[in-house]
Amino acid sequence: MTSEVVIDAKPKEISIALLEDKRLVEYQNEPRSANFSVGNIYIAKVKKLMPGLNACFVDVGYERDAFLHYLDLGSQFNSYAKYLKQVQSDRKRLYPFSKATKLPDLKKDGSVQQTLTVGQEVLVQVVKEPISTKGPRLTGELSFAGRFLVLIPFGDKVNVSSKIKSGEERARLKQLIHSIKPKGCGVIVRTVAEGKRVAELDAELKILTKHWEDAILKVQKTQTRPQLVYEEEGRAVALLRDLFNPSYENIFVNEEDIFKEVKDYVSLIAPEKAGIVKLYNGKVPIFDNFNVTKQIKSSFGKTVNYAHGAYLIIEHTEAMHVVDVNSGNRSKNEKGQEGTALDTNLGAADELARQLRLRDMGGIIVVDFIDMNLAEDRQMLYERMCKAMQKDRARHNILPLSKFGLMQITRQRVRPAMDVNVEENCPTCNGSGKIKSSILFTDQLEGKIDRLVNKIGVKKFYLHVHPYVAAYINKGFFMSLKRQWQKKYGWGVHIISSQKLAFLQYEFYDAKGEFIDMKEEIETK
Repeated sequence: MTSEVVIDAKPKEISIALLEDKRLVEYQNEPRSANFSVGNIYIAKVKKLMPGLNACFVDVGYERDAFLHYLDLGSQFNSYAKYLKQVQSDRKRLYPFSKATKLPDLKKDGSVQQTLTVGQEVLVQVVKEPISTKGPRLTGELSFAGRFLVLIPFGDKVNVSSKIKSGEERARLKQLIHSIKPKGCGVIVRTVAEGKRVAELDAELKILTKHWEDAILKVQKTQTRPQLVYEEEGRAVALLRDLFNPSYENIFVNEEDIFKEVKDYVSLIAPEKAGIVKLYNGKVPIFDNFNVTKQIKSSFGKTVNYAHGAYLIIEHTEAMHVVDVNSGNRSKNEKGQEGTALDTNLGAADELARQLRLRDMGGIIVVDFIDMNLAEDRQMLYERMCKAMQKDRARHNILPLSKFGLMQITRQRVRPAMDVNVEENCPTCNGSGKIKSSILFTDQLEGKIDRLVNKIGVKKFYLHVHPYVAAYINKGFFMSLKRQWQKKYGWGVHIISSQKLAFLQYEFYDAKGEFIDMKEEIETK
């Protein structure tokens, strides 16, 4: 299996697609202004104590206060609190972490009102992004995640991933980390550290330690609260940190700054693979070029088709996600109705496992498979689902089919489920159902080109249109509309085919790739 990453960076948002054998399996999209990424660390103030919940609400700058439970304060909270006071007591000279006092662990049966006070400053880390009406979820046990290691300030243990089965390798890694880890810190050794040399692990440990030192320095130097003191790497780098594996063949990026950021990171963690990071300079939008746009439009939405006419119906509710499996117009199997049901359900299991990763669906998922009478068929479906979910990095639990034919799945929820609206609004009628004659559409475009060139003064630009419209404009060579426009308005007129646009939709971009709004008032009503 080959894997490729395609990163589409736009001025206002960034989208990342992971392809396995050219098939879309993970997709993330978020605005560049997003501030509440999981892993960010804040110095913030306790806003309100909730003794009944044994929790508190903390102001981290979000419109809704973040939630922090007493048990999420972490066993080393007392040590953090004392060190925080020592750091803030002297704004000129930083109190060294190596001299920090380690206090007894926080009692597990304690209460929040005996531990915290309103207005108290705390160091907290986001573990769940705001979802629906809830604010972020926080922890007081800070961690700095790298490719091979996770650094835990004030920890004292070295834990090795249970997925590393070799006892000899586990002992080697444990002894190695004990010899290089900084005083007063704990370390978790991740699965991908198996077989790595001491130089690689030591280099990453120094980077993580520097992140912690920089965060504390920011706490000391700043006085505004809440204050972001450590920010997770950019989405592109954060995704690669968790996903990167030697099977990657290519990482394509369409923006130079992010290209350099990703290349620097890959050079750091796998110097021999630095050459797979490539800057995409094609005229066609990057997602169109790698067939990602088409897969997004066919993979999201309420109804998802898969093999031989069968389809899934996926509904998202506040409480859970519900999936219904339908055979559609699937032809009957040689084994009869039972065989048809089994084949449809096995295909649904594979597609559902992909959909869970693709949409990042979390919480409770209930799946209504087609009823099967044979116990061995139900067991086969359960085993198929478990196998299909093995590639999923999120923690999950799958229960066998109930007597009603329902399968219950729980999956770790860290951020809101990815919900892409694949329906296209008519850009011409805006819902009225009446449009100008479509044959006059190119005349309308020429009028906008004339205004852009002769009145606004933009000589070089890119006009993005639907592929069918682009084919019409480019039809012919010497007498095509494109050539006529270039002769009349200059050779700076470029026509780009874009799959994301609706039939009579269009977008103008300047030479730097900045969007030019050429909509008239009547078109925006």
